[in-house]
Amino acid sequence: MNAVRPRVTLGRILLYIFSYSFVLIWLIPMLWMVITAIKPDGSPVTVLTELIKPPFTMDNYQYVSENASIWRWTWNSVYIAVVTTALTLLLTSMAAFALSRIPFKGSKLVFWIIIAGLMVPTEATIIPLFLMMVDSGLVNSYSSIIFPSIAAPLGVLILKQFYDGIPKELVEAAEMDGASKLRIWWSIFLPLSRSSMAALGIFTFISSWNNFLWPFLAISDEKMMTLPIGIPLFQSGYAAELTIPMAANMLASLPALLVFILFQKHIIKGITMTGIK
Repeated sequence: MNAVRPRVTLGRILLYIFSYSFVLIWLIPMLWMVITAIKPDGSPVTVLTELIKPPFTMDNYQYVSENASIWRWTWNSVYIAVVTTALTLLLTSMAAFALSRIPFKGSKLVFWIIIAGLMVPTEATIIPLFLMMVDSGLVNSYSSIIFPSIAAPLGVLILKQFYDGIPKELVEAAEMDGASKLRIWWSIFLPLSRSSMAALGIFTFISSWNNFLWPFLAISDEKMMTLPIGIPLFQSGYAAELTIPMAANMLASLPALLVFILFQKHIIKGITMTGIK
């Protein structure tokens, strides 16, 4: 039996053209960065015919590794992003579970206060947050970057919305078996919300990885800098040269790009399950 082929319409053709055009718009800068990073120092890279013409070399990566604290900055970024993500998932999931399944007086007010945090711009909290870090003696430390980042109202909203949809019968059956609230959260809610947690975790990781403004203010010690701060500092010495800065950018973008490629299915599934448009 022959399979029925989908009808090829003008609208479908235009949709494909439109979609692939956006893919090319996203890929062209990436390809330019990849090729520029392997061009010899001083090579012209603003003309296409010169850009794709040999020779190519990996010496720029070696130079960056030897003359910039690229691996220290990478470790700082990875450590901060991983710890921030883990703490954010822990706190948001517990808060969402409490607001969804533990009735207490004022729960709706607490929920709306948390959601109101989405309307407060980050820039509005910079000065009081910096003064708090100075008074606490946390400036130039991992804690000064991690602690302000783990308050995630959006994460609470996403997970609470998902938890509200879990059947009450599951919770009642667990309570009849003598399970505590903590046990129910750990054994039922966390496994069921794995896709939503994965999506939230990836968003949190990438946001922490790309965070610039607050680490720029909280960190002045070069050894404690993250990649978004360290890379511009390194590039400032190569204003007229592009090959070496692009090699540094390539190294800096690989971890976040790898995380997105490996877990993109979880992102799509998590967004679908939580109903975010």
